Amino acid sequence: MQEIERKFLVTSEDFKNEAFKQARIVQGFLNSNPERIVRIRIHGEQGFITVKGKPNATGVSRFEWERQISLAEAEELLKLCEPGTIDKNRFEVRNGDHIFEIDEFLGENEGLIVAEIELKSEDEAFLKPTWLGREVTGEVKYYNSNLSKNPFQKWQ
Repeated sequence: MQEIERKFLVTSEDFKNEAFKQARIVQGFLNSNPERIVRIRIHGEQGFITVKGKPNATGVSRFEWERQISLAEAEELLKLCEPGTIDKNRFEVRNGDHIFEIDEFLGENEGLIVAEIELKSEDEAFLKPTWLGREVTGEVKYYNSNLSKNPFQKWQ
């Protein structure tokens, strides 16, 4: 239940040619307090509820618990979420022994593209594709819970 993840900006759309999977994601937050984020997500045709704890000092790892719920339950729970919905297309790209999840944000976050990679340890090595840009792991403004309140298009 420990999530170890690094996050990067994406410098080009070349990843789309490498993607083996794509899905639409809509999500909201029942609670966006950094100590205990509670997220409701519709990923394709599936619903999920996720609880995330506060990240460690590096921002690389934190507690995460997720369960699948019905699509109908997710749709109803989204109605109870805090203001600000995240809408994005997720692409999955295999790179060496890892899979990058690349989120191309829509709506008020359009223009932002972020790649995430889950690791087995904080210092695990991985190959960096050419489209991978600056690392933003631990930069809270890139957390989806913050993007729902302070969208990318409103940044100065």
